[in-house]
Amino acid sequence: MEKKNLDWKNLGFSYHVTDKRYVANYRNDAWEEGELIEDPMIVMSEDAGVLQYSQSVFEGLKAYETVDGHIVTFRPDLNASRMYDSALRLEMPPYPVDKFVDAVIATVRANEAWVPPYGTDATLYIRPYMFGISPVIGVNPAKDYQFRIFTTPVGPYFKGGAKPIVVKISDFDRAAPHGTGNIKAGLNYAMSLHAIVTAHKEGFAENIYLDAATRTKIEETGGANILLYDGDNTLVVPTSDSILPSITRRSLVYVAKNYLGMNVEERPVYWSEVKEGNFAECGLCGTAAVISPIGRINDHGTEIDFASGMETMGPCMTKLRETLTGIQMGSIEAPEGWIYRID
Repeated sequence: MEKKNLDWKNLGFSYHVTDKRYVANYRNDAWEEGELIEDPMIVMSEDAGVLQYSQSVFEGLKAYETVDGHIVTFRPDLNASRMYDSALRLEMPPYPVDKFVDAVIATVRANEAWVPPYGTDATLYIRPYMFGISPVIGVNPAKDYQFRIFTTPVGPYFKGGAKPIVVKISDFDRAAPHGTGNIKAGLNYAMSLHAIVTAHKEGFAENIYLDAATRTKIEETGGANILLYDGDNTLVVPTSDSILPSITRRSLVYVAKNYLGMNVEERPVYWSEVKEGNFAECGLCGTAAVISPIGRINDHGTEIDFASGMETMGPCMTKLRETLTGIQMGSIEAPEGWIYRID
């Protein structure tokens, strides 16, 4: 299929309306068959559950053109499982995992002309989401729901390479113990908006949130998990019941163990360990950027610098990122079941 006439190498990370989107409705206690449609607009009641009580969950993944010219997507079954868990937590009927994967593949196929060519550093971003659409005036779950997927071509999250960023320790809490921090719900991101706008006004790229109960342990940022490297072949990954189980993080842990021969510790990480200089490198990981290096953390005026510095991504984070993107783009052999071929 002929590609769209876009300036692929200069795409930003922003929304473009593509040709088709996938829609399925939940009515009368059952999911109906989904379909691909052209209309990007949504019509709903002013009293829809998503508008009144923020009943919505979502996912984010990408499709790529590989080095050998195939179109693929990366581990969509894990996104499907995570959305399934997110929906259960918000009393929403989960969309079946197999149907989710089929819908992702169908949507990408229908928008094949929007998949950026290999070598442009651009990808097709895929956004599955689900929300309560029937009227709800009392505080109750909606009865009817809609599951949708749209796609949009995006450029690299960081133009000119991933430069180390400066972040701050936030005064806000991201998620309460036993709350919704471990699911991908829109309400979590709404809560983080004031904190990130405040951080940007103060000159910081992101917030790091400490655990709400004791404010002694590292959790994550508003939209990414955290990785730490001790400088001695050990990757340290903070754990908590309120951290979102990132698919990128899980993949990088596997890469560290099985491709790079690293030791991996998945455990609670105390902020005091970071302040004491126990780590040489730090990074944020997620779908958009894979890894974003942190060069400095500001704790209310006290600066903690990582040995990797503020000029380039450190060698450990660089190797992790290059290996995972190589797997995604087809230049490095992938573990079985990671790559779903679409074309």
